[in-house]
Amino acid sequence: MKTSDFDYRLPTELVARHPAALRDHSGLLAIPRQGPLTFGHRRFDELPRLLRPGDLLVLNQSRVIPARLMARRAGTGGKVEIFLIEEREPLVWLALTSPGKKVKPRDRLIVAPKELEAEVLAFVGKGERLVRFSTTLKWGEALERHGHTPLPPYILKARKRDSPEAGLEEPSDRQRYQTVYAAGGASVAAPTAGLHFTDELLRRCAESGIGLARIDLDVGAGTFLPVESEEPAGHPIHSERFAVSAEAADAILRARGQGGRVVAVGTTVARTLETLASQPEGIRPFQGATSLFILPGFQFRAIDALITNFHLPRSTLLMLVSAFAGRERILAAYEEAIRRKYRFYSYGDAMLIA
Repeated sequence: MKTSDFDYRLPTELVARHPAALRDHSGLLAIPRQGPLTFGHRRFDELPRLLRPGDLLVLNQSRVIPARLMARRAGTGGKVEIFLIEEREPLVWLALTSPGKKVKPRDRLIVAPKELEAEVLAFVGKGERLVRFSTTLKWGEALERHGHTPLPPYILKARKRDSPEAGLEEPSDRQRYQTVYAAGGASVAAPTAGLHFTDELLRRCAESGIGLARIDLDVGAGTFLPVESEEPAGHPIHSERFAVSAEAADAILRARGQGGRVVAVGTTVARTLETLASQPEGIRPFQGATSLFILPGFQFRAIDALITNFHLPRSTLLMLVSAFAGRERILAAYEEAIRRKYRFYSYGDAMLIA
């Protein structure tokens, strides 16, 4: 198995630059996980009719924070972008800085005079810095006031807004690059399969006898990293923090015990639940981190169906989806999606594999 086995050609016009006008009006390509390959071309708000009473939707409720900060170096006034990756302790973050070579330890970066500044503590590697912030505001208020939506690089590039000067979000991004059920957490990328849900659609799912459970996984910037090694196993998979509550664990075990399917809304949910299921204790309340790299050949124990967006070529997420349903089946589905002009990536359309 090679990384090039997960490559495909995508016309640039199919990269979704903006979300659908209405969240649940995104396209939904439905395919069976096994058996003869058939294609169901649906709209996302048809989801309740495609699931069964007793199925359980598991949602990642982690909230996307405004993780992109625009600063200037004290003394020189040079522009610096700070992209938050992971909080190591209060006000101390692992971050990417750009341009990276010019940002050195002990540099002071001013995001907003008198309100938010940062000191570079150390190099960590690959453009990463350890940064300590100081603020006269509460940290969350400082981020909301001065941070920007951490849109994926390919969206900014497609919009021609990928420079530090121009690469800011549009007004609608603060709302649309966030699920309607986000509640706490510190993701620096959206769990994109959940972007298609509305409160009304969730209500209709519940009325159809479909259960809902919520877990937390803070999505990291590593979700966008391409696999550069030709051997996928040589790729340094990113670690992400997660939490599964007793309520969520009970709902998953109850659905499975009653013959319902566990439907993961997104690869982040799949990764979380399969991490737990691979442990001797199985699905249970837990807080920790996962570095699980799911490749073809992986034995799924926790999930029965998957809702997911269309992923980048040569990505760990495409490999995970291929592990769930088979590489040939997934690539054939992608060919069909391209032929039918589905919209790809974070703001794009979705697949239901069941």
